[in-house]
Amino acid sequence: MIGVVAVSHSARLGEAALELALQMVHGGGAQVRVAAGAGADADGTPILGTDAVSVASAIDDLATECDGVLVLMDLGSAVMSAELALELRTSDVPVRLAPAPFVEGLLAAVIAAAAGGSLGVVATEAAAALDAKTGQLQGDAPVDTASVETATAVPSSAVPASAAPASAAPASSPPEEPRITRRVRVRNPLGIHARPAALIAEASAGADVRLRRLPGGPEASAASLSRLLVLGARRGDEIELSAPDGDEQALAAIAALFDDGFGEGVDDAPTSAHSGPPAAAPAAVPAVAPGTLLRGRGVSAGVAAAFALTLAPPVLEPDAATVIAEDEREAEASRIRQACVAVAADLRSRAAASSGEARGILEASALLASDPDVVAEASALTRDAGRSAARAIWEVAAAHLQALESLGGRTAERAADVRDVRDRVVAEILGLAVPGVPQVTEPFVLVAHDLSPADTAALQGGRCAAIVTEQGGPTSHTAIIARSLGLPAVVGARGATGIAAGTLVLVDGDRGTVELEPTRERIAAATHAATVTPFDGRGRLADGSSLPLLANVGHATDARTAAAAGAEGVGLFRTEFCFLDRTDAPTVAEQVAAYRGVLAAFPGRKVVVRTLDAGSDKPLPFANADHEQNPALGVRGLRIARRNPQLLDDQLRALAEAASAESAHVEVMAPMIATVEEAREFAAAARAAGLERVGVMIETPSAAILAAEMFEVVDFVSLGTNDLTQYTLAADRLLGELGDLTDPWQPAVLRLIAAVGSAGRAANRAVGVCGEAGGDPALAPVLVGLGATSLSMTPRSLGRVAAALGALTPQQCRAAAEAALAAATAAEARAAAAVAIAR
Repeated sequence: MIGVVAVSHSARLGEAALELALQMVHGGGAQVRVAAGAGADADGTPILGTDAVSVASAIDDLATECDGVLVLMDLGSAVMSAELALELRTSDVPVRLAPAPFVEGLLAAVIAAAAGGSLGVVATEAAAALDAKTGQLQGDAPVDTASVETATAVPSSAVPASAAPASAAPASSPPEEPRITRRVRVRNPLGIHARPAALIAEASAGADVRLRRLPGGPEASAASLSRLLVLGARRGDEIELSAPDGDEQALAAIAALFDDGFGEGVDDAPTSAHSGPPAAAPAAVPAVAPGTLLRGRGVSAGVAAAFALTLAPPVLEPDAATVIAEDEREAEASRIRQACVAVAADLRSRAAASSGEARGILEASALLASDPDVVAEASALTRDAGRSAARAIWEVAAAHLQALESLGGRTAERAADVRDVRDRVVAEILGLAVPGVPQVTEPFVLVAHDLSPADTAALQGGRCAAIVTEQGGPTSHTAIIARSLGLPAVVGARGATGIAAGTLVLVDGDRGTVELEPTRERIAAATHAATVTPFDGRGRLADGSSLPLLANVGHATDARTAAAAGAEGVGLFRTEFCFLDRTDAPTVAEQVAAYRGVLAAFPGRKVVVRTLDAGSDKPLPFANADHEQNPALGVRGLRIARRNPQLLDDQLRALAEAASAESAHVEVMAPMIATVEEAREFAAAARAAGLERVGVMIETPSAAILAAEMFEVVDFVSLGTNDLTQYTLAADRLLGELGDLTDPWQPAVLRLIAAVGSAGRAANRAVGVCGEAGGDPALAPVLVGLGATSLSMTPRSLGRVAAALGALTPQQCRAAAEAALAAATAAEARAAAAVAIAR
């Protein structure tokens, strides 16, 4: 399975795009995470921006379940954050950054992933996502061709060959095996647009089903959203379906979709304009088999296992045919007001008995119930048209629901609140029991289509262990209250309502999964995996010798998180985060303020600051040229000072001012050092600015080989294992298909690290590791054995690395390092180190 990460400046945009994409897949087969926004300000207002730590966390979250991860980005710094996230992540799952349109690409990628496509296939579908729209605009209206090309073009170096747009791929030769065919007609009003295409892709179930528009139209694979849209099939068009012998079931399933009009109505059976549910009882939901794994969106962390409990039956739609006699309408209308008053009073009573988020949400529901406009509109329907009180409320609510849902995003999530109030008022009018959560004494997992605020708030202090809903989003009241109550919750889990009551369910609110009838061993493993390994704030080996464990941070929020996690200091402060979303460099004063925010989180402790590392995969408009033939080997890191020395001078001055204003022990280092001359010049500039402890990054093989000479001019070095591996193996670390080469366990990389460690011991100087390898619990002992004197990582890795090192002596670390160095391959190095440690 392939996971998808959507990186957006706007939380609302990210959530809305995800909601649109997930509405297209109905089998729960897509794993998607959104890393959007940059938190909130003091007033709670969302901040536009992106956070590489959040992106890295999303990738690592998907890595536990997925064979690869595709990352889509909206614009600007989202690309930089996604690229930096590859340094921050702790997993080694193949990752590809897609140069695809954000919304269309996310839609295509999610559908391709849900259909079981490989990372290459999912990337191809995302890259081709604009083909249908471009083709339609070029065919139907005058188009500024230059503008279209500008909007869709990307540098060829940014797109792997395997991710070329689907439309550019050569037509596949006809299959040799016998194929069966079937002709169908497009019957729904809008033809094959995104939703029908998604249903076709899902129904193909991996079979080689092809569609061709007759006569003589283009052909498309049923599994490809982009090619299905390019078909341009409209109502009345005839389509030929074909599949190999043996795939009749998939062919029949797709034909049935056409016959049904994809659930949108057909030309000879118009759909009803009424927005409410049918008057008859809902159709039975297909049962979900034991052993099934459902996927949704984890909105409240934690793991819990208990038996499923479903909500009481919903209130059915009141009969529309009933007409109240004119002389009875005034009395009937008064029942509306009485019922609304009663429901509002009940909700206010519930609110008074609740606290926190639950209380506020229930109070808002009480206001909905007593809304004078709703009462007036429903009463008018009864008086003027003879609607029953229950029917009048239902129709007024239907109009409100339609208005909310048409707005999408967070506003659409409020529709559940309106439905809840509607059902309560209707139940009050008809004298029915209000649907809701049954009272039970045993722990349970509450499973529902969606939950109302009152239902969710009623869980406070009860026996509910977790929540699973088929609908809902991260800002729904289900999510908000679940987090406030500390209940694991998964929303948007397609098929959840098919879980039979009494089924043992394992809910993982971190990974967004729901497992049916798990074994005891599986429950124990999931519970253990969800347990955060504590870190007491002191890294050490088994003999008590100190090994500082530091954090990698990008801004003040990261620093505060790292300090709370127990980090002993900062081993890498990536200052380029302070330059994001800008077309010009920040002033010295702006930089001082940003740097002080990080330093203030670590009073009296070490903070190692890396000067601006722009260029290559992290370009900034005011620092880098628009185009370089080979940016990874071009003007990046310290080399920017060759073109713009003022950038470096201002940054060193700002760092010195920030250091003098805070009590943190500031050390500064330069990235992309290749020669001793560069190291010497940087050290002189930093010390002239008032910074005493100066070092360099070891990211190039030349710097590693010259480590002994580097120590003659600097006080410490820090190994950037990500770039060191990239340059040693001549393999782009952002290219997923070269993941086997960009592995820090590669013997060539380990031997360069060993050379640096040896030089550090000889000079009695510090050798830090701040690359991704520093947070790997398996590799950390080897790095220590090779001479690392500190390790820096993401805060979430501190506990795991501390536990791994705390169980080993320095001798065991050296033995593991020697065994790995003697290996010929990365796999052999891993195995040899593990054997050495186990002895």
